[in-house]
Amino acid sequence: MPSKTEPKKSKSAYKRILLKLSGEALAGDNTHRIDEKIVRDIAQEVFEVSKTGAQIALVIGGGNIYRGADGERMGMDRVSSDYMGMLATVINALALQNALEKCGAITRVQSAIEMSKVAEPYIRRKAMRHLEKGRIVIFAAGTGNPYFTTDTAAALRAIEIDAEAIFKATNVDGIYTADPKKDPKAKKFKEITYIDAINKRLKVMDTTALTLCMENKLPILVFDLHKKGNIRRAVSGEMIGTLVKN
Repeated sequence: MPSKTEPKKSKSAYKRILLKLSGEALAGDNTHRIDEKIVRDIAQEVFEVSKTGAQIALVIGGGNIYRGADGERMGMDRVSSDYMGMLATVINALALQNALEKCGAITRVQSAIEMSKVAEPYIRRKAMRHLEKGRIVIFAAGTGNPYFTTDTAAALRAIEIDAEAIFKATNVDGIYTADPKKDPKAKKFKEITYIDAINKRLKVMDTTALTLCMENKLPILVFDLHKKGNIRRAVSGEMIGTLVKN
């Protein structure tokens, strides 16, 4: 009889992935809040994908609640403002954890800023062990340092846990030459290199995150979060969205 801690054999194209969600994705059309239905739908899909045996870690932004860069523009000290933004990501992480557990998932939130009452501290080996046991791990509080975005946190955590790819789920269905909502002539890339994404300033992820992924040959798949089934399609290896690689 197999051990209860034996990892489930994956039926997906990826054994381990990191899913990056923006805080705005949790808000939907409601500014500065968490849309319970959207969080519930995301959680259900992530849980269904986890049942295929794929190991899933998540990084969530906090822009629906507070963004550090916005505070600086209002005259606030950037370091203090960035820490406030990190705390916003913890709120989102706890909301998603609650929704996942209501679906039946076993989860852990690991925070880069210690707050033992609500989350485990981030420990790489412990995170990897949780994933091996089939738990969904949510990384909160960014990197724990000011001046770094949650995109950079996603790249860093993905590299640290040996993820095979970053899935960046957004409000558009890929990377375009311009904002497709503003420019009807914008063309979608099916595939693009890291260096072209950086040089063309396409705002896939910030430059630090892209450079980290490039140096570690970690592919990034950008796709539409709000199209039902897209996370499952991406994990199964279906070519959707835009792939960023060397």
